[in-house]
Amino acid sequence: PQANHRHTAQSHMNNSVSRRALILCGHAVWPGVAEGKLNARMAAAAAEHFRMAGYEVKQSSVEDYDVPTELERLQWADVIFAQTPVYWMGVPWQFKKYIDEVFTAGSGVLCSGDGRHRSTPQDGYGTGGLLKGQYLLSVTANAPPGAFGRPDQVLFHGHTVDDLWLPFHANMQFVGLKKVPGDSTFVCHDVMKNPDIDSDLLRFQAHMERLFPANTKTDIQ
Repeated sequence: PQANHRHTAQSHMNNSVSRRALILCGHAVWPGVAEGKLNARMAAAAAEHFRMAGYEVKQSSVEDYDVPTELERLQWADVIFAQTPVYWMGVPWQFKKYIDEVFTAGSGVLCSGDGRHRSTPQDGYGTGGLLKGQYLLSVTANAPPGAFGRPDQVLFHGHTVDDLWLPFHANMQFVGLKKVPGDSTFVCHDVMKNPDIDSDLLRFQAHMERLFPANTKTDIQ
């Protein structure tokens, strides 16, 4: 049979073994401002799609977690799907607390240090990660699509959503995770002033199907 070279996350995994996905919901309820319903809905949609694609799924929330359990789940997962709103250009403080507590406790488990050697202390920073899986990011944002990628816009100066989220990507990669290839970051834009949630969910479904096909099989040679 001919090899299928379609660039999907599944093409990097052996279909003969069980695939595992961790859904990490980064929203915490902010009464009167944001109830977290959209992010919960996106996380649920991701979990459903992974199950349809043949994955075993576990779900975590930054509102209620146990550090030892999260360390086990991060090591267990082949793919980590992070769903979060954009709060002041980053994750909510509860999500940052999750990262601080879980990743710090994971020293020696998630990473073996920062990757540098005493003989070359200026080189190799961030190469000590021990995790072997992949991750992808999905965010909900007040900013419209036109705020990104346009040098004439004063706030982001032509930068992309992934540029804005460089600290998050760096955290994931510090522990060894690789970003799912193929433009994998998903954004629900303009969710406060001009929401179009039904359209966002349809785009999300197509996005996940492209990255993790639920209705096709990938031949690996």
